[in-house]
Amino acid sequence: MWVGIDDTDSLHGGCTTYIATEIVKEICNAGYDIIGYPRLVRLNPNIPWKTRGNGAIALQIGVGGGKRELIGEIEEKVYGCAYKKRDARADEIISILDKIMKNAEGGANPAWVVTEKKFSRKLYSKAVKEIVSVKEVKRTLAETRAKWKTYRKEIGLIGASAAIAWKPLNRTYELLTYTHGEKFIEKESVIKMDTLFPSTFNNYDYENDYIALLPHSPSPVFYGIRGGDVGELKKAMEMLETSEVERWIIYETNQATDEHLQRKKIEEVKPYESVIVKGKVEKEPFTIEGGHVIFSISNGAEIDCAAYEPTKGFRNIIKELKKGDEVVVYGGVRAKPFTINIEKIEVKKLVDVYKKVENPICKKCKKHMKSIGKGKGYKCPKCGAKAGENEAKYVKIERKIKPRFYEVPVIARRHLAKPLGDRVIYQL
Repeated sequence: MWVGIDDTDSLHGGCTTYIATEIVKEICNAGYDIIGYPRLVRLNPNIPWKTRGNGAIALQIGVGGGKRELIGEIEEKVYGCAYKKRDARADEIISILDKIMKNAEGGANPAWVVTEKKFSRKLYSKAVKEIVSVKEVKRTLAETRAKWKTYRKEIGLIGASAAIAWKPLNRTYELLTYTHGEKFIEKESVIKMDTLFPSTFNNYDYENDYIALLPHSPSPVFYGIRGGDVGELKKAMEMLETSEVERWIIYETNQATDEHLQRKKIEEVKPYESVIVKGKVEKEPFTIEGGHVIFSISNGAEIDCAAYEPTKGFRNIIKELKKGDEVVVYGGVRAKPFTINIEKIEVKKLVDVYKKVENPICKKCKKHMKSIGKGKGYKCPKCGAKAGENEAKYVKIERKIKPRFYEVPVIARRHLAKPLGDRVIYQL
């Protein structure tokens, strides 16, 4: 049996992953097991009506068998089972869900889905890349005879169903901790942990002195350690010096997989997608109010790209681009203004850039000529002789950027964005 939940949080508080720990606790108290790991599934990060991280939860529930592995502590230890021996009773699970979900955060629109049959991965794939309607989801629920319930609006059905539909091709893990009390973490212990456990990622931003494993939103989440090697997460948690943790649980996730991205031509790009597009720099970078850096790329069609202020020093890299540079841009598409919000960029080829160091010298008067306007050449101020633009003296400038990948700093990184380098180890 699969259970999906979503939309138990709002911009003002609550947390779907915390609600999931309450459900896990009650399910285990009822004598059932979690099969494998609970799943935290991030969906399209560009949806304007999403709550904070646009994450939904899926749980496989039943009476388990095979190897049992510690996956959390919620009042007492919680174990995940290797496989399902038999299913749970739907009426018991629904009773647990209803009791917990109806008390979710007041500004939210909670929904749960219960199904014996796993949904097609196509539903997840569309939900992580595009826009899915409630009508589409209801059609899937009817076809599979799934049970479901919403509290207030029905938008949560999309995430709850898409989370069930996720079939991991790539995966990472996140150990999430919770508390309702003081939230203190010693920075040096985070840096030490980040150094000693190389399969973890997005723990600390060294450039901006930012502890990235701490969320900055009103919720009971304390901190989260993300990694590719699930075996390292508990050891990493034990190294951190923090105030008291009330509970913790490990989620299997699609974070850091780049599964939200689609390769497209510029003319095919639509709002609210996440895309990979190739082109040449057409409009050179310039800075607008707020510190955002804008440029455009073209392959016949043209689109603006942006390194917004929260990307900090990444903007200095973008400022080095010149007209004609060949690049591949990765990022989410805003509707207004119609712009790609850059997550990372690959510089494929750089044009040569020259700097004028001397105007032409008049052959007759031996005097430096003066410019008669941009692109119009030069004229001797004494005899009136003329020279072309190419007759001035130029030197080639060494470019500050090189053909390679560049990414935004940890402080500005999205959940789904795969970091560069080898810090993410996928377990297939």
